[in-house]
Amino acid sequence: MQTVVLGTTGTTAADVVAVARSNARVVIGEDAVAALAAAREIVDALAAKPDPVYGVSTGFGALATRHIGPELRAQLQRNIVRSHAAGMGPRVEREVVRALMFLRLKTVCSGHTGVRPEVARTMADVLNAGITPVVHEYGSLGCSGDLAPLSHCALTLMGEGEAEGPDGTVRAAGALLAEHGITPVELREKEGLALLNGTDGMLGMLIMALADLDILYKSADVTAALSLEALLGTAKVLAPELHAIRPHPGQAASAANMAAVLAGSGLTGHHQDDAPRVQDAYSVRCAPQVAGAGRDTLAHARTVAERELAAAVDNPVVLPDGRVESNGNFHGAPVAYVLDFLAVAAADLGSIAERRTDRLLDKNRSHGLPPFLADDAGVDSGLMIAQYTQAALVSELKRLAVPASADSIPSSAMQEDHVSMGWSAARKLRTAVANLRRVIAVELYAATRAVELREGLTPAPASRAVVEAVRKAGVEGPGPDRFLAPDLAAADAFVGEGRLVAAVEAVTGPLA
Repeated sequence: MQTVVLGTTGTTAADVVAVARSNARVVIGEDAVAALAAAREIVDALAAKPDPVYGVSTGFGALATRHIGPELRAQLQRNIVRSHAAGMGPRVEREVVRALMFLRLKTVCSGHTGVRPEVARTMADVLNAGITPVVHEYGSLGCSGDLAPLSHCALTLMGEGEAEGPDGTVRAAGALLAEHGITPVELREKEGLALLNGTDGMLGMLIMALADLDILYKSADVTAALSLEALLGTAKVLAPELHAIRPHPGQAASAANMAAVLAGSGLTGHHQDDAPRVQDAYSVRCAPQVAGAGRDTLAHARTVAERELAAAVDNPVVLPDGRVESNGNFHGAPVAYVLDFLAVAAADLGSIAERRTDRLLDKNRSHGLPPFLADDAGVDSGLMIAQYTQAALVSELKRLAVPASADSIPSSAMQEDHVSMGWSAARKLRTAVANLRRVIAVELYAATRAVELREGLTPAPASRAVVEAVRKAGVEGPGPDRFLAPDLAAADAFVGEGRLVAAVEAVTGPLA
């Protein structure tokens, strides 16, 4: 099992994915333990003074004007967790909750939160035991951070509420902690607030979306190349010198990927056999430009994610000079924006893939392919309704592209009067990524069938490798009508698990 060590300087996207999806073990580094202890000394010293300090000896949010005496401070910290654990709706996915918990622990380990080392150790113990708090869909406005989702996680640390055990059964959190020998934490000054006040949920979902989209953008380059090949298009538009004069790096990478897939094809370049066609349609010819713009959006989103992974998001924060200062770093705008940008890019990539699929099925535009790629058109409907499904997915992608971050709704008696809605942006992006994967799977299904129907012409070696691999994966080739849903599900898994990209890279080497 992989081990991830958390120090004071943040973590990596790969570590987040490893903990969230592969149950990597979490260890707190010695530098983090020392930083936690040093920061806690500062908090304890401030707690002993008569002057009120926000988060240490005051209420929270709009109630921050009340000074809280020492005898009530432990109750205050328990109460903020209990009252803020107010989520509703369906449970969010296990991987999202694990990412959320790990990223909160990352900030705690920075030494800027004032949390005791034993609280951090308990957080790591819960992750390592495979205990996953029950977190609900609704409850975060993305400012101050992902409050309700993080509160449900903190509630589990206290031995309260519900959590899912490693066996997948939801039970009382206290019983699960006891079974794994974990002592519930008794929160002290500032600790309840420090466990709640971060953008960890939206950041975790951004990082996992970036990992998934990296596979999907490569997959989309492959399916675009297969469609170009099946339509007897020209690969000349992929020449690097054409993309060098419009120097967007993502565009050049997509064009290079498509060219690598099509190397050695006997299907491309047949315009001379089809007099009315001077150029390929935009959905074919402009594939690198559209996918490339999305790739550049991914690059920007990665930059934002890397900055957030190095950040300590809390309010107030403990500074090295001993000050504990209020701030606005919990606002989710930087993350919310890129979550929405990615949803826009996903919608457009899905849209252009659907247009290529439709072209493959239309006998008036497919340059000699049978209607709907049917075996006996009229008796067979072929892939007619597969394209309907793809179109429905694209339509929803367009709705999901409406930005959540353009909205704001005031809360906490107008103290929190501008919020990011980053959690909502992240939730809809997860749906968009899943829909994009399905759209690409439908194009793959249609394009591989179309390539096989070009009898007498030899596809590129990489194309042949894709056809062979996808058939072995249970996706059937040309023939009479059959129950399509299982084929489409198999194609979806083939794309999402990275097997499409792997089949190509076995021939071409690594794609960009």
